Amino acid sequence: MAIRLYRHPLSGHSHRAQLLLALIGLETELIDVDLKNSAHKQAGFLRLNSFGQVPVLDDDGLVVADSNAILVYIAKKYGGGEWLPDDPEGAARVQRWLSVAAGQIASGPAAARLVTVFGASHDADQLIARSHALLNVIDGELQEREFLAGDRPTVADVAAYSYIAHAPEGNVALDAYANVIVWLARIEQLPGFVAMQPTRVGLAV
Repeated sequence: MAIRLYRHPLSGHSHRAQLLLALIGLETELIDVDLKNSAHKQAGFLRLNSFGQVPVLDDDGLVVADSNAILVYIAKKYGGGEWLPDDPEGAARVQRWLSVAAGQIASGPAAARLVTVFGASHDADQLIARSHALLNVIDGELQEREFLAGDRPTVADVAAYSYIAHAPEGNVALDAYANVIVWLARIEQLPGFVAMQPTRVGLAV
């Protein structure tokens, strides 16, 4: 069995897939995609993901694209029911946060980081404000529980972790969100945790 993850080391979307693979303890070959030279837009990569985006998972020939889809696949196939609940209520709680990861997190902390790290031409002030509005909500919800979707870690936490942990790279300070900071530490203390590569601002990809 060969599991390959096509990724970029500074991509939070890539990291969330890598993180779950590591937490479950799956041996994975990491294949870096040269985004700077548009390798993700070449025919070979487009055969893996027609949208031309990382990450892409190749599980012994079965290809899964999109970071959240990869999380669901890994959890269902290898997670033993621990990372994605089967009951309707638990599954719905997790799905809520997968939607947040694809919505408010992507258009908040992730987008703010694109400005400083990759030089994207977005309205930084608007993205930072949007990020703080989101973090305020998340901090309030974490007042009631240790993890986003309940009392144990799930793919909800994995999907949200990477861009929130690296929000300061987009000039989104976390100091005011004590519950978020504690939650990040809980994720980082999980057996098998791997960090995303830190970066410096102004790095073009």
